[in-house]
Amino acid sequence: MKFLSVDRELSRHSYYAATAPRTQGYASLAGEVECDVAVVGGGLAGLTAALELAETGHTVVLLEAREVGWGASGRNGGQAIHGLACDQEEIEMQLGLDDAKRVWAMTNEALDLLRARSQRYGIDSEWRSGYLGLATTARKGAALSAWADRMARVYGQEFTRIAPAEVRSWIDSPRFHSGIHDPRSGHLHPLKYALGIANAAAAVGVRIFENSAVTGLVHGSTVRLSTASGNVSAKQVLLAGNVYLQGVASALEARIMPVGTYIVATEPLDSQLADSLVPSRSAVCDTNFVLDYFRTSNDHRMLYGGRVSYSTATPPNLAASMHQRMVQTFPQLAHTKIEYAWGGFVDISMNRAPDFGRLQPNVYYLQGFSGHGLALTGLAGKLVAEAINGDASRFDVFARLQHSPFPGGQMFRTPALVLGMLWYRLRDLLG
Repeated sequence: MKFLSVDRELSRHSYYAATAPRTQGYASLAGEVECDVAVVGGGLAGLTAALELAETGHTVVLLEAREVGWGASGRNGGQAIHGLACDQEEIEMQLGLDDAKRVWAMTNEALDLLRARSQRYGIDSEWRSGYLGLATTARKGAALSAWADRMARVYGQEFTRIAPAEVRSWIDSPRFHSGIHDPRSGHLHPLKYALGIANAAAAVGVRIFENSAVTGLVHGSTVRLSTASGNVSAKQVLLAGNVYLQGVASALEARIMPVGTYIVATEPLDSQLADSLVPSRSAVCDTNFVLDYFRTSNDHRMLYGGRVSYSTATPPNLAASMHQRMVQTFPQLAHTKIEYAWGGFVDISMNRAPDFGRLQPNVYYLQGFSGHGLALTGLAGKLVAEAINGDASRFDVFARLQHSPFPGGQMFRTPALVLGMLWYRLRDLLG
C-alpha cells in the first residue's frame, strides 16, 4: 500500500517518540510457536486484549509488524473523550435506545480504564483531566447546547455549560462562541501509555514479537498465522491491525479507509503563557466536521492537530500550514517556533461507528475507531477478552452494528471520499 511509505516518513518527526524512549525491545518471531490466543497488532487494542487475556490464564502471542505503539496508538492527539466518533443517534438507530445507553456508559468506562491502568501498572502517562468542546459560531453553539440538553435528559450525562460571556475565561482565543466542559475526559501522552501497557503485558507472560508482519492466515479449529520467519498456531485469534493488515483479512478492508492526521508541537512555552491559553489545561476540540484539536503538554508545549488527508497525500509545507492554523486560534503564538511536525494514518468506517466482530467463531477483529480510539481501544481489548473467556454479551452489542463498504471500489473510493470531504469543509467555512 502506497500510504505505508508515507506513514513511515511522517512518524519519524514525532514529539512523542522524542520524549518516550524505547527501553524495551522485542525479538522477531522465528520458528514454530503455539498458544491459546494470537493477537495481530501491537497498538492499544491488541496490547490491552493481550494483557487482559494473559491475566486470566491464557498463553498469548502478539505479532507486531513494526514496533509496539508505532501506529495511531502511539502518535495521536492524546485526547481521551467520551462517546464515539459517530453521532449517538447512529447507535440509537441501529441498536435501539437501551443498548445505545449501554454503549455510552461503556465509553465512560473506557475513560476510567485509562486512569486505572496507568495507576495499576505504574505508567507515567501524564494524564490530565478535562475536555473542552467548543463551537465556533452562534449556530454551532446552539447545536452544541441542544446536544448537551439531550445528553442530560436521555443519558443522564451532565456537562458544564460555557456561555459566550464566559468562554474567554476557559480559553484565551477569539475563535470560539460557547462550549461545554467534561471533567471525566482528558488527555495523556499516548506513546508512554502504549509502551507501559506493552511492558505490563510482557511482565505477565505475553510473548511479544516485533518486526513480525503477518503474511498469511489459515482458518480452522486451530488458526495458523505466517510471518517471514515463523508461524503461530492458535486456538483463538484477534486481528487488531486496522489499516495495516495489508491483505491478511481482505473481507474487512472495504469497510475502512486510511485517513492521514497531522499534529505539531511548539517549542516549550513560558509556563504562565501555557496556563493562560487554556487555564484548566483541558484537552480542546472544536465541533466542526473537519475539526481542530489541541492541548498543552506537561513540558508546556502547545500540541495542535487539525489537518487531515483523505487522499493519502501529505499536505505541503505541513509545519508552516499547521502553524498558521494554530495562530488563527492563538494569535499570541505567532512568533512561537514549531519543533515537531508528524502524522500518520487512522482507520475510519463509513458511518464513523466502531467495527467489531468475528470472521470465524474463533477469529475476532477490532477496527473502525475513526480517530476516536485512544480510550475506546482499551475498552475494546477488554470486551474481546471477556468474549474469549466466555461472556460475549458486551462485545456482541458492538458486533451488532452494521457497516457498509466505501463506494467506488478500490479504484474510485478514495476520490469519492475526497470530494465528500470538500463538501464538509465548505459547510464548516459557511458556519
